[in-house]
Amino acid sequence: MDNCLFCKIIKGEIPANLIYEDDLAIAFEDINPQAPVHFLVIPKEHIVSLDNVDENKKLLLGHLLLIASKLAKEKGLEEGYRVVNNCGIDGGQTVDHLHFHILGKRKMLWPPG
Repeated sequence: MDNCLFCKIIKGEIPANLIYEDDLAIAFEDINPQAPVHFLVIPKEHIVSLDNVDENKKLLLGHLLLIASKLAKEKGLEEGYRVVNNCGIDGGQTVDHLHFHILGKRKMLWPPG
């Protein structure tokens, strides 16, 4: 997608602090971190949101979550971390490209506050 922020990062048109890349996905540090460790894992394929996946994307979704787990271990999140997917306007999604936030190195209270 021409105007998609994450597609531009994938193409190298916008800089990002990449921490992982393979043929299917990339991961990079969040530019507005909400925890001491906060990174995103996204597919290289433009998928608007979790609402836009079907049975054909189950291997890709599993791959993204395995990357999240691998990177969490590498970043020392043995005490735990949160994986967040915001889906749609009411879910707080601000970039229309499927992505998972991984947050750690602080207590994650629920409800927040």
